[in-house]
Amino acid sequence: QVQLVESGGGSAQPGGSLTLSCAASGFISGFYDIGWFRQAPGKEREAVSCISRIDDSTYYADSVNDRFTISKDREKNTVNLHLKKLKVEDTAIYYCARSTWGCDQYRWLSAHIDIWGRGTPVTVSS
Repeated sequence: QVQLVESGGGSAQPGGSLTLSCAASGFISGFYDIGWFRQAPGKEREAVSCISRIDDSTYYADSVNDRFTISKDREKNTVNLHLKKLKVEDTAIYYCARSTWGCDQYRWLSAHIDIWGRGTPVTVSS
């Protein structure tokens, strides 16, 4: 079965860290652009980060740049997102996603996603 399954969400205090993992099954994640979106309560889903299938180049939204790091684990067929220096405004459901359109600010869009994970919640509060 072709699917993406997220794990690692939870609660953290401002300034804390979490690591999210996206496990791919039914396909080789390295053949696709894989990354993350998030949706905060009452807001639209927004792009967070992705890693390219072509050259492992990465994209980060301005709001998370220098705080989040995306990486591939080819042996485990997973893509991880390390979140640090968390802020209250990072609170959201984080969704893993797959695309073949490319990984940059212009192409990592919800409309280009063909497979979504079910999401994992991240709550940042003091």
